[in-house]
Amino acid sequence: MDIPPFDLPAALSMVQIDPAASGQPGVNLSESLVGVPGILARDRQNYAQDVQISIRGFGSRATFGVRSIRLYVDGIPATLPDGQGQVSHFNFDSADRVEILRGPFSVLYGNAAGGVVQLWSAEGTPVPVTTLGVNAGSHDTFRTSVDTRGTLGPVDYNVAGSLFLSGGYRRHSRVRRESDNARFGVDLGDGKKLTIVANRLNQPVSQDPLGLTRAQVDVDPRQVAAVAVQYDTRKRIEQNQLGAIYEQPLDGSDQVRVMGYFGQRNIAQYQSIPVSAQRSPLSAGGVVALDTDYGGLDARWTRTGQLAGRDVEFVLGVSADGQWQHRRGYENFVGDTLGVTGALRRNEDDNVDSVDEYAQWYWHFAERWSLLLGMRHDDVRFRARDHYVTATNPDDSGGVNYTATTPVLGLGFRPSDDLRLYASYGKGFETPSFNELGYRSDDRPGLAFDLRPARSRNLELGAKWQVTRALAFDTAVFRTDTRDELAVRTSQGGRSTYQNVGDTRRQGVELSLTGQLADDWQISAGFTRLQARFRSAFLACRATPCTAVSTPVSAGTRMPGVPENYGSLRIRHGGELGWNESLDLTGVGVVSVDDTGTDRAAGYGLLGIDAGYTFALGKGTRLQLSARVDNLGNRRYIGSVIVNDSNGRYFEPGPGRTWMLGARLVFH
Repeated sequence: MDIPPFDLPAALSMVQIDPAASGQPGVNLSESLVGVPGILARDRQNYAQDVQISIRGFGSRATFGVRSIRLYVDGIPATLPDGQGQVSHFNFDSADRVEILRGPFSVLYGNAAGGVVQLWSAEGTPVPVTTLGVNAGSHDTFRTSVDTRGTLGPVDYNVAGSLFLSGGYRRHSRVRRESDNARFGVDLGDGKKLTIVANRLNQPVSQDPLGLTRAQVDVDPRQVAAVAVQYDTRKRIEQNQLGAIYEQPLDGSDQVRVMGYFGQRNIAQYQSIPVSAQRSPLSAGGVVALDTDYGGLDARWTRTGQLAGRDVEFVLGVSADGQWQHRRGYENFVGDTLGVTGALRRNEDDNVDSVDEYAQWYWHFAERWSLLLGMRHDDVRFRARDHYVTATNPDDSGGVNYTATTPVLGLGFRPSDDLRLYASYGKGFETPSFNELGYRSDDRPGLAFDLRPARSRNLELGAKWQVTRALAFDTAVFRTDTRDELAVRTSQGGRSTYQNVGDTRRQGVELSLTGQLADDWQISAGFTRLQARFRSAFLACRATPCTAVSTPVSAGTRMPGVPENYGSLRIRHGGELGWNESLDLTGVGVVSVDDTGTDRAAGYGLLGIDAGYTFALGKGTRLQLSARVDNLGNRRYIGSVIVNDSNGRYFEPGPGRTWMLGARLVFH
């Protein structure tokens, strides 16, 4: 809806992407989220598994990719209908801003919307601008990029490409990533507009160093488990996607918007599943091969007008999304040779279709009061067709439907021109993903269709204060109660099965201060206090490996992967030319690593600094040189944890002191 962010009765943060603002290379989403409360993006130093992202505790259990959070690029979904997403194809060379929506209004985005992250590409500039960039630094890290944007007649364009190479902080963590993104805006006249977005990701090399046990971290945080080298654990990713958005006004008060997209994502992952575990006729092997086609359509109608002499806006829409996945499993050995593709052990089609209807209504019903109502109905259908049927491995085809209606309500109050108060409430739901449905707890083949979706109630109270025209302070108090929370049931041989464990609660407070402190001085600061607890007692695994739940988890136990306190600060000084400097502070509290609380990762604080100088080389041409140092104090710390890891390898150490040099040439 076209509501100014300041007036929206929800916690929404907008971060402008400015590659010239720091010496960071623009590879990971975590670089852009300094100072944003509520969201925690933890760089695993493992490009086979992607950045670990959680919002108010949602998503912390994801062992790979992004779970429980909806992702979008230029309004096009980057989350599949089953709720699994990834940010590896986010291209920051062409980006304009990142938006992070937290709280009750996230549920209007459908399944697994514990929060929403949207990356928006910049529009083409009236005068063509081309930027060439190069970065090099610690651990054989190298990145080169190019971005060109401009306007040709009725078409504005923004095209970017990059190559990223790194040997990795830990051994066996080498990566090669190629990323391309193109956005074209076509002015069709009479207010009609067509936006076309195409992106490509090719990651042919991404070694997986796996996690470490506590003892291994204490001896050498850069080492890898022996099985990582023994089985050459790694992942290969290729993704191509094309999307289009058409917008047209019908008259002075009506507008239609139609969005469509289609993509292909192919993955081959070599795991460290022991050969002995694959002897079972029901084993799916140690190599996962996924060929996924996905796509969808969204159509919405918007009407603006007045009701009782006050502004009102109404949106009505319908969307349909699908993923059609061919999943195969192979043994990860041939004879005595490990880490290769062996005999076929799994062959099935895993499909998900989602049809959703939604409506939103905004009414500024009094001079100081506004009301925002929303409703969404989701129908998500999982279907599996088994093509691997033998005398000892029966046909496991089947399916399950999940439906939910999720309302949301927001009330806003304007005490003054520079202050907004609001209260909002909404219900949400999250289906199991195919990753969680993938293995049954009774050791039989097929999908775990007995799992129920998690359903939540979300409440938020917030205030937004425009301290000055250039400085804003926001705060929000929130609580989310969830029933049928998903958690690990059994874990062995590199496989995890899941169960519904009853009720949980996530509650806390967020604070943020962003904007300009003085001429050429900017600040971005955010702090989150979060309590995430299991409210129902249940049985969980404790031994590694674990074949049956046996350890009691009492009500009140902390949920794993969620720190109680975290925050970050960035202070920057400088303008377009001459010197610019910035200082970053990041702090994360203690994190539990499993449901039973058997171990924890200590909290940490990190300091990063950078400096750069921008030269004017001539009319319209600038050269920026930069240098950056992260973890200036060379602290040893755990960057992220693998929740409930079946082998007790919970810990992913962060790098020590690292440096990065960069150069950017901009010319018109």
